[in-house]
Formats: sequence, structure tokens, C-alpha cells
Amino acid sequence: MSTRQNRREFLRKSAAAAAAGSAVPYFFWTPKPASAFFQAKNDRPRLGQIGCGGQGRHDTMRALEFGDLLAVCDVDSQHAEKAKAEQGKGKAEACSDYRKLLARSDIDAVIVATPDHWHTKIAIEAMKSGKDVYCEKPLTLTIEEGKQICKVVKETKKVFQVGTQQRSEGPFAKAIALCREGRLGKVHRVTVAIGKGDLGGPFKKESPPSNLNWEMWLGQTKLVDYIKERCHYQFRWWYEYSGGKMTDWGAHHVDIAHWALGAADTGPVSFEGTATHPVPLKNGYPTQDDKYNTAREFKIVAKFADGREIVIRDTHEDFGNGCLIEGDKSSIFVDRGQLTGDPVDALKDHPLPADAITKVYNGKQHGHHMRNFFECLKTREQPISDVFSHHRALSTCHLANICIRLGRSLKWDPAKEQIVGDEEANAWQRREQRVPYQIEA
Repeated sequence: MSTRQNRREFLRKSAAAAAAGSAVPYFFWTPKPASAFFQAKNDRPRLGQIGCGGQGRHDTMRALEFGDLLAVCDVDSQHAEKAKAEQGKGKAEACSDYRKLLARSDIDAVIVATPDHWHTKIAIEAMKSGKDVYCEKPLTLTIEEGKQICKVVKETKKVFQVGTQQRSEGPFAKAIALCREGRLGKVHRVTVAIGKGDLGGPFKKESPPSNLNWEMWLGQTKLVDYIKERCHYQFRWWYEYSGGKMTDWGAHHVDIAHWALGAADTGPVSFEGTATHPVPLKNGYPTQDDKYNTAREFKIVAKFADGREIVIRDTHEDFGNGCLIEGDKSSIFVDRGQLTGDPVDALKDHPLPADAITKVYNGKQHGHHMRNFFECLKTREQPISDVFSHHRALSTCHLANICIRLGRSLKWDPAKEQIVGDEEANAWQRREQRVPYQIEA
């Protein structure tokens, strides 16, 4: 797009296409038959499910095409019993303490779909107990946790797939192939729109229900009064347990931005931006404990050393949730339902090489995120959404949150993985952890 007018017309058409396809399912993939080596009963991996809410049950249902479920675990007994009945067909063992599940020598791999603040501790202990891991996104609560997981993956050599399904499903692979084939020219900016954060509260403090071990649910975080809106799905709107939209949807789209820029093993060098929060912050910390507190509106510009940018924002005036990838020759827009732009239109007369998508996947098959994990259990290769690239992309999300919580720009050294010239901000790479729930790597 050579002019602002052409760019806006491109974005207008993309938005119209998105609206027309709004009824299309969440992900666009056609299930393919399981690989032959998953068919023999004695050759199917044996699984444990830790975290049995909606996403955990969904992940496990997809995994059951390839493996067999032996045990389920959740601190909410109602969730555990539902998973036992549905995914476990009444035969899987149900427990409330993940350590009991990890102690079983007959489980090969675990699916971790707890709230974010539990991901790292459980995943590390699972690997140390000899198990491979499929863990939901966002993988970590802090940058330090990402460093810890990367360390343990290297030490244990366990297979670890992160649940960023956009790596495998939908039109994202073709978007990356277009970038790598030079169809956009040099990619210099990726703008991701991830939606506004939620508003809610003040909420009522009450006694936790008998089916929920609230103290253990809190884990490493501060012991606080029970508010039902703090847990289950709504946990993501509290900085104590997650990072709001910045890590919820950012974990998906910022990952695609890093992928498009060829920045899977590095990161930006500067962050600046603004945000509004549902409650006032003091020194970065929420001043009220009965309302959602993650950022409501935000725009952050993260710049790389060579001038390329990732722009993270709540909404965009020209398109909805998705990624605008801009090169010096052309641009494309991609989300879970569409891929648009001149380079896409040009494919009719100038198709991608037959192996373009395969190259994106380093020779692996495209189209089913969970199958990729199970195939890697056999080959011992890195899955398509490995912890190392996810740690880099999520570090960008965490740094964006640190920037807007402290209300100032940051400089980042991606080689040393340190904030430069701001020791207060650098301390935000980690958090104080409540005894006895500290993470040991």
C-alpha cells in the first residue's frame, strides 16, 4: 500500500470480510486421521489432566484421539468429577492435589490447563517427574518463570508444547509463509489488536464453596478473601493471577508478530505506551481488591534494535481482533477466520511454492496442534509452539504490562534479558511467592 488511503481501503475490506465471517468457528481446521503409530493400544501415550475447567476439558478431548486418560486433577472437586465422567469415561482417577497425579509412574504426559499463576510450578515439577507437557497459554506469570521453564526443558529434554493453537491452525501459517517468501518485502511493523479488558466490581467477599480448595487455588499468590469472580474464567482480569488481555490474547497475536518478524529468539529493545486501568494503581499495584484490575485500554509500541515495531493495542479504528503485518512492498491482515491483502490476491496467478508451508513448520505437518504434540512425543523433536519462542513472545507481553503499570518507558536488553537502567522495573521480572508454593527450578 503506497498511500494512507489505499491502506485504509485495505483495512476497510478486511473488516467487512471479518464481519461477514463472524459466525465461523473459533478455529478453522479439519481433523485428520491420527498417525498410524497411535493406533495400537499399547503404543498410545498415557495422560494426566491437571486443571479441569472448560479449556482443560477441551484440550483433553482433542488429546484423546491420540492417548488414553488415566487421571484428572483440580482443586475444584466439581470440575474434577466432571472431567472424570466426561473425558475419563468414569474410569480415570480424580484427585485434588496435582502431586498425587505426578507421582504416578504410569503417566507419560500431562495436560496443564490451570489458571496462569499455577502453570510454571506444575509444568516444572511434571518435567522433573519424567513427564512430557502440554501447557495452556499464557505459559507464565512473570519473565523469570519463563527463564525457569526454559532451563528445565533443556535439562530434562522433555517435549513441551504451549497451547498457542494459532501456530498450527487457521490461516496464520500461510501469512508467515508469505512473509518468508518476500511477498510483503521487508516486514517492518506488526500491529495487533487484542480487545479491551473487562470491567467488573466491586464484588462481594464471601466464604469459598465447599467444593473449592481456595487456599491451594491461590498458590503462590497472596492469601486473600474469596471472591467468586477471582477464580475460574475471570482470573485473567486480575494482575495477581494473570495479565489481562495483554497476556490472554497477546499470548496469541504477539506470538504471531514475533513469528512474522523472524524474532523467535530475540525481542524489542524499547517499550513505551499508555493505558487506563479499572482501579487506580500506586507504584504499579492496584489500590482496590474487589474489582478487576488489569488494563482496560492500552497502546504500546515495542521497537527492535533495527527499527522494526510491534504495536499492541486494545482496538484499532480500521479492523477488529487480529494482526496487520506491514512490509515495505505490501501488507496483509490475518485473524482466525481470514487472510486478506494484495499478496493474498496475487496467489491466484503466483502461488506459493509447494513446500512453503512445510518450511514454516520445519518439515512437520500443518493443521492440528494437539497431533503435533503427540507426534513429537514419538520423534522427541521440538513442537511447533516450543517454550523458547513462546518465552520470547510472552516476555514482550510481560514487558508491555510492566511499562503501563509503572507508567514509563523501558529499555530492554534481549540478549541478557534484563531491563536497562531501571532497577525498580527490573525487579518486576519476578514476584514474591507465598510459602509453600515457591517455584524451584
